[in-house]
Amino acid sequence: QVQLVESGGDLVQPGGSLTLSCTASPSLSEFYPMGWYRQIPGKERELVATITRGGARNYIASVRGRFTIFSDNAKNTVYLQMNNLISDDTAVYYCHNIGGSSWGQGTQVTVSS
Repeated sequence: QVQLVESGGDLVQPGGSLTLSCTASPSLSEFYPMGWYRQIPGKERELVATITRGGARNYIASVRGRFTIFSDNAKNTVYLQMNNLISDDTAVYYCHNIGGSSWGQGTQVTVSS
């Protein structure tokens, strides 16, 4: 079972950028596909972006063109680069090995002026 640790969340102004990191141990390469999810209090957790071992990526419509998911197997890390952030992006962001049972603790992203 993989252990996942997210980092990189912060308070940022609208229009700003953040890059989230999710480090997997002991290894990332055997746990694809990987996904980034987000959750607002009182709402269900939402899948935001996915990446496969072969590098295929998918995004929900609301973040397409603003967010980029990528990974570095040598660093056992999956990233979520977020540009042009808006208030609706405010949430706790989690990474997850899709089809598995592991979740990280989450990292808070707050978009506010």
